Amino acid sequence: MNLLRKTRISTIFLLTLFIFSACKTKGKTEATSPVALTPAEAREITRIAYTYAFPVVDNLRVQYAFFVDKTNPEYKAPYNRIFNIPRVFTPDDKVIQTPNSDTPYSWVGLDLRAEPLVFIIPPIEKERYWSLQLIDLYTHNFDYLGSRATGNGGGNFMIAGPGWNGVTPPGITKVIRCETEIASAQFRTQLFNASDLENVKKIQNQYVVKPLSAFLGQAAPAPAPAINFMTPLSKEAQRSSLDIFKHLNFALQFCPTHPSEKELMANFKKLGIGSGEVFDTTKFSPEIVKAMHEGIADSWQDFAKVMQETNEGKISPADAFGTREYLNGNYTYRMAAAVAGIYGNSKEEAIYPNYYLDSAGNKLNGSNRYIMHFAPGQLPPANSFWSLTMYDSSDLLVANPINRYLLNSTMLSQFKRDKDGGLTLYIQQGAPDKAKTANWLPAPKGVFRVVLRLYWPRKEALDGTWKQPKVQKVAG
Repeated sequence: MNLLRKTRISTIFLLTLFIFSACKTKGKTEATSPVALTPAEAREITRIAYTYAFPVVDNLRVQYAFFVDKTNPEYKAPYNRIFNIPRVFTPDDKVIQTPNSDTPYSWVGLDLRAEPLVFIIPPIEKERYWSLQLIDLYTHNFDYLGSRATGNGGGNFMIAGPGWNGVTPPGITKVIRCETEIASAQFRTQLFNASDLENVKKIQNQYVVKPLSAFLGQAAPAPAPAINFMTPLSKEAQRSSLDIFKHLNFALQFCPTHPSEKELMANFKKLGIGSGEVFDTTKFSPEIVKAMHEGIADSWQDFAKVMQETNEGKISPADAFGTREYLNGNYTYRMAAAVAGIYGNSKEEAIYPNYYLDSAGNKLNGSNRYIMHFAPGQLPPANSFWSLTMYDSSDLLVANPINRYLLNSTMLSQFKRDKDGGLTLYIQQGAPDKAKTANWLPAPKGVFRVVLRLYWPRKEALDGTWKQPKVQKVAG
């Protein structure tokens, strides 16, 4: 009886242990398995998640090239160190789509995890436009310094990340908060002409960036842990690969969830998308994976609709750039901005009328000749300056025999005016008549687009009073 009793107890104990272990294993499986979704649900979540992800991941792709990968020919400097580019962009610059070639840039990658950074700005002559655009990891333009925003008098401006809760230190002109721990900043300093470059260099060399502790002459806090960056997807892979969500998950560790996006993130989590989540397509059935690829295609259809409405003049390219508050959850606009011209300015700072089509609604093509005509008194209304820049089908500057990538208002004295005082610009592949060469913007073979930029636009440019000219095809 004793032996039988012991055997029964042992059996009960082993059975209990088995059940307990099974329950633990089951609990783990349920906690790490994706939520059961229909293909239609997975497709819709993916559409929204991809639209959300693209600008974030593309932003990190650029930042990796600029601030992380020292082997990249586009590398600038490590985070928190300013890098001046004492020249304008040329066709050799291929990382950023639709770069401007009017203003030499200075770049800073911002790592705000350990402490804030202080930007020390010198006084700059009133006639010269300058700006410092501050861009968070989502690609929101979270604030500005510059001629329009803060004037040309100089000052000490502190940029603080989401974890900083101090009081404004002495000597600080203004405190600006960033909602992400990783961000970037770009100076634009106006270049009047080629002989002005040395003056721009002198200004650039006076831009200073310091950690707050160094600015105050205090001991530095403990450094933030080194970041093991993922090698970015290529620009081409970003457009179709589901791996984009692995890169989004990596990026979101630096982005505390905004209150407005808690429900959105809860929905993304159903597919393993979010900060701290693991995105793994092997967890999904082939039907769900297929639906997710269809969701990416749907996102690109949404993008195409925005671009079509832009071409038709129903919306302005300027509508897609700005703060989180301004965009107000319009992730399709945010994606469109990143695809068409990442790091574009908010409309108060600059607007970008884009031309993909001529006045008849046909795509611009180098096999044709075009003009852009400004009637007397109808030049682009900008407090600072305007420019018209040529881009090829890859949204890069166009190499040409005269190394002219744009026409702008600083060249007005060189342009040949019409008899009535108006101005006609010639957009074509081959050179026009010698009398028109000063007004010539060289075009590439094949499809192209031109972008009209107005820096610090006036009221009539923002409220629609001023009507932008069309690009007209020339017969013959």
